[in-house]
Amino acid sequence: MFDPTPDPRVFALPLGVDFAERFVEGLLHRLQDQPPEALARVVIYVNTRRSARRIEDILSAEGARLLPDIRVITGLAGDPAANLPPAIPTLRRRLILARLVAAFIERQPDVAPKSAVFDLAESLGTLLDSFQGEGVALEALHNIDTGRQSAHWQRTLRFLEILGDYWTNHRPDNAPDPEERQRAVAEGYARLWEIAPPEHPVIVAGSTGSRGATALFMQAVANLPQGAVVLPGYDYDLPDAARDAATPDHPQYGFAALGAQIGFAPDPPLWHNATPAAPARNRLVSLALRPAPVTGQWLADGPALIPDLAQACSGMTLVEAASPQAEAGAIALRLRLAAEAGQKAALVSPDRNLTRRVTAALARWNIAPDDSAGHPLPLTPPGIFLRRVAALAGRPLTPAALLALLKHPLCGGSGEARTQHLQRTRALEIKVLRGGAPVVDWAALAAWATEPAQQDWVAHLQATLSPLVQAPETQPLAAWLDLHRQTADALSSGPLWEKEAGMQAAATFDALAAEAAHSTDIDAAQYRALFQSVLSQSEVRDEAFRPHPGIAILGTLEARVQTADLVILGGLNEGIWPSMPDPDPWMSRDMRRQIGLPLPERQTGLSAHDFQQAVAAQEVLITRAIRDGESPTVASRWLIRLENLLEGLTPEGKAALENMRARGAELLALQAALDTPDHTIPPAPRPS
Repeated sequence: MFDPTPDPRVFALPLGVDFAERFVEGLLHRLQDQPPEALARVVIYVNTRRSARRIEDILSAEGARLLPDIRVITGLAGDPAANLPPAIPTLRRRLILARLVAAFIERQPDVAPKSAVFDLAESLGTLLDSFQGEGVALEALHNIDTGRQSAHWQRTLRFLEILGDYWTNHRPDNAPDPEERQRAVAEGYARLWEIAPPEHPVIVAGSTGSRGATALFMQAVANLPQGAVVLPGYDYDLPDAARDAATPDHPQYGFAALGAQIGFAPDPPLWHNATPAAPARNRLVSLALRPAPVTGQWLADGPALIPDLAQACSGMTLVEAASPQAEAGAIALRLRLAAEAGQKAALVSPDRNLTRRVTAALARWNIAPDDSAGHPLPLTPPGIFLRRVAALAGRPLTPAALLALLKHPLCGGSGEARTQHLQRTRALEIKVLRGGAPVVDWAALAAWATEPAQQDWVAHLQATLSPLVQAPETQPLAAWLDLHRQTADALSSGPLWEKEAGMQAAATFDALAAEAAHSTDIDAAQYRALFQSVLSQSEVRDEAFRPHPGIAILGTLEARVQTADLVILGGLNEGIWPSMPDPDPWMSRDMRRQIGLPLPERQTGLSAHDFQQAVAAQEVLITRAIRDGESPTVASRWLIRLENLLEGLTPEGKAALENMRARGAELLALQAALDTPDHTIPPAPRPS
C-alpha cells in the first residue's frame, strides 16, 4: 500500500475538508489496484466511536465490500492481546484514594474538611493520570525546585505522598491504572514492531497526539514499513517562522510538538488531493491566530488578503445576541431553515447549556437533532428522582422536599395508582403542609388521614422515608446504596428502572455496589457528593430515538473529523470557548514544566484547533451572547483577534465585518419577530 521510505510516514489533510470523506477517498485510491480483500487487512485507529461509525458508513455507502478493522485509539488500555493484568476500574481507584485521603485528614484535620474527601481523591487521580500518560515517575516530585515556596511545597508534598502509598501498597494485585495500561500497551507495540513489524497496513487517522501515550503510539505506527499517520486540520498557510514561535495555546502547536517527537518535517504531504471549502478564509483565520510573539506580521501579510476579503467573509455570519436565550433561538431558527432547504447542518459548541436550549427551541418545529453527547443522566427523570431521594438522607424532612419528591412523575406508580397518589398529594399539601410547620410532622399527617386508603398511604410514606431521614451519621457505602435504592424502589413502584435512562441509573448503582468494599464508612453529605459525581459521568442515548438526518449537535472532539454544509459555532465567549484551564491545586505551571507534564494552556491550544477547523467550513454562523444574566460577557479571544484584524484592513475589512454583523442582526430580528405574539391579552384584574 505504501512505498518504502526511511522517514516516518506522516500525512495530513488541510483545514476546511470533511476529514472522514477525504480519508476514505485516499484509502481507496491507494488500494484501487489491489484485490477486494486488501481493504479487510487494513487496521485503522481513530479517536472516537463516532468517527469509526462514520468511516464505516462512507465505505458501506459505495456498495458491498469487505471493511477494514477500525479501532478507537483510546481503547488500547483494554487491548486483550497485551500480556498485562486488566486495568483497575476508575471508580475503585477513586474509592481507595478517598480512603487514604480520609485517613490523612483524620491525622491532620486542618488540611481539609471531611466533605472534600472525594473531590480530593478525584483530583489526585487526575494528577496520577498525567504522570502515567506522560511516562513521568512519581519520584520527579522530589526534584522540583520551588525557590522561596519550599515550606508550602513540603506541606503539599506530604499530602501527595498518598499517591506513592497507593502505588506501592494499595493497588489490588498490582494491577495497572487505565492510563498506565494505555501507555504500557503503546510501549509494548513499539517494542514488538521493532522486532516483527506487521505486514498489513496500520493507520492512525484523525488524532492530534495531544496525550503522551497516543503520541508514543503514533510514533511507532509512523515508523512501520506499512504504517501511516494522517493528521486532521493542518494549517498549510502558516509560515515556518510562525510555526516555530507557536506557544502551547496556538492551534498548530500540537503538530509542532508531535513533529519534534516523531521526526517529520513541517508541511507533511497531503493524504489526498482535497480542496478546502474556503481557502481565502483559511488564510484570513490563519493570520488572525498567529502566535502572540509574531502578531506584528499582520502589518506585513495583512494587505495581501485584501483582494479576497469579501470572498473570505461572504460565508460567515456573526450573531451577537442580547442573551443566551436569544442566541439559542437564533441558532434554532437557522437550523430550521437549513432543514427546510435540505442543508446538512451541525452545531458545534462545548456549552451544554446552550445545546440543551437549542434542542428545546427546535422542538417547536418537531425537529430532534442528533446530539453526539446524548443527555446527562442527572437531568433525566430517573436521575432527578434519585437525586431528590438522596437529598433526604440524614436531613430533617421539610414540606418542600417531600412535595418535590411526591410530585415527581416517577413517584407513586403508574395508571390509576398514580392518579390517586397525585390526588392525595394535592389534598395533603392544601390541608396540612401549606403554611404549616417547617418540618414534616407525621402525627399531623396521620390525623389528617381519616379514610383507610389515606391512612395506608401516609403509613407507607412514613415507613419508606423514615429509615433514610433517620439514617446513622456514618455507615458503609454498601449500606447507603441499599437504603437509597430501597427507598427509591418503594416510592416509584416500578417505572423508575425502565427505558434507557432507568437502566443506566441501575447500572450506576451496580457499579458503586461492586466497588463498595474498597470504601470506608462515610456520612450522608459524602454519599450525596459521591453519588452525584458518579451519576454525572454518564450520558444517555435512547436507541429507539430517531433524530433528524441532517441536523446534528457535535462536541468539539467529534467535529475534528467531520463537517457539514452549515457549521454553527455557538458560545464564542471567554470561559466557554475556550473554557478556563482546569486549576491544578497541587503544582504551578512552572513545576509542571520542570518535570515534563503538559501545561494548562495546552488545553486552550486544542480548543483553538477545534475552532480553526470548524470555522473553515463552507458556511459558518458564529454566535455569542453579549450578556449572561446581569453580567456582560467577553468575546472569545479568537473572535476578538479576527475582528481586530478585519478592523485594521480598512476599508475592505471593516465592510466585510459589518456585513457579517448585518447578516446576524437580520437573523436575530427574524427570531424576535417569531417570538412576538400576534396580539396581547390584557391582564386580569387583581383578585380581592
